[in-house]
Amino acid sequence: MSENGTMMRSLRRELRGREQKLVRLLGKFVRCESPSHQKAAVDRFGGIIASEWRRRGAKVRILRQAKRGNHVRAELWLGEGRPKGQILVIGHLDTVYALGTLAKMPFRVRDGRAFGPGTFDMKAGLVLALAAVDALRAAGVRPRKRLVFLWNSDEEIGSHTSRKAIEREARRSDAVLVLEPAAGARGNLKTARKGLGTAELIITGRGAHAGLDPGAGVNAVHELALQISRLEHMNDPRRGIALQATVIEGGTVSNVVPHHARAEVDIRYTHLADASKINLKLRGLRAILPGARLEVRGGINRPPLERTAEVVKLFHHAQSLMREMGSSLGEAWVGGGSDGNFTAALGVPTLDGLGAIGNGAHSSVEHVIIRSLPERAALLAGLLATL
Repeated sequence: MSENGTMMRSLRRELRGREQKLVRLLGKFVRCESPSHQKAAVDRFGGIIASEWRRRGAKVRILRQAKRGNHVRAELWLGEGRPKGQILVIGHLDTVYALGTLAKMPFRVRDGRAFGPGTFDMKAGLVLALAAVDALRAAGVRPRKRLVFLWNSDEEIGSHTSRKAIEREARRSDAVLVLEPAAGARGNLKTARKGLGTAELIITGRGAHAGLDPGAGVNAVHELALQISRLEHMNDPRRGIALQATVIEGGTVSNVVPHHARAEVDIRYTHLADASKINLKLRGLRAILPGARLEVRGGINRPPLERTAEVVKLFHHAQSLMREMGSSLGEAWVGGGSDGNFTAALGVPTLDGLGAIGNGAHSSVEHVIIRSLPERAALLAGLLATL
């Protein structure tokens, strides 16, 4: 058996013996609710995470934020002498669930699955990181590179306060490992993600009586419909460009020509080169009906994670580690974004979807498959040890 094979099987064996500890730690994390918009709640959970890392000897720094939750940075050097570079591991503290969700959706274990708000997306990923470090120590494996773990508080709402910190740390790193959930029941890693953005179209027309004097009005809803038709023509399925009007508002009562209307637009795209073109087209929209006014806000805010040669090389390395454990590993392309999009756009090799296997993200049936946790933690530990 190869040296890596011996190491990987040792790590998996060590982690299988810790499976119930992983579940208990996951329960502790899930029971501390951390919705993105509740700073005090996210900070409370961030404090728990910081304490776990301090217990493991990490240098922990709290990146304090005025309005959003604080971010947590933990640094570890498990090797000898001087580190030969840095590996960055990223994930998020926040969830999409409002405070009080636990009352109707408690953490529970049933049929080999752990359920609860944020189990899959992505508190199990935070557990895997701690477990990987514990296993490396227990197995006497010493990574060659410094390990930096950055947990942000606002990924679910755009990472506006954390993006600079993520990009700054990524530029110092040789690779980035993203502990977002795996893709599908087989635990595929994510080697490509679409970029995304949100735009808002705001129409101002002129109100009038729809029966007595409709000609005096400028129908904002009609103008919005015309603009949405323009958006439809901006779609290009062959290049992976999709603009969808997702939220529509307009009008007051049925016999009044509406003076105001708005639409929120979801934007997805595959190639970084298309970002500026999409933004230019959005900014180039002009009102069509005489007397109507159009304002466009927002646009592209997250680059794509493109499947580059460096990403593929990193994926193949992960595949080889899984083969050493007698398991297979696939890859997936997904439409949603993550903070890995930011790091990949900088040209830093990024591997996403290294978190838990499960299903039901952002739903009442969100869960992880318990038996998969040891192997996923072993894969992460192996990457930290061999990159």
